[in-house]
Amino acid sequence: MFRFGTAELLLIFLIVLLLFGASRLPEIARSVGKAIREFKKAGKELKEQAVTQEDDTE
Repeated sequence: MFRFGTAELLLIFLIVLLLFGASRLPEIARSVGKAIREFKKAGKELKEQAVTQEDDTE
């Protein structure tokens, strides 16, 4: 898929810094972390649900 090198990540970080300011970066990082955790949790729940439904049909 996409592969970001150090230069690209630095550029993205600088753009975010300019757009939101240094004081909002920790808040944004926390929000992104929570969103990623929730996404992974939902994915695990869907896998578990698919497995249990597959077991029920057999």
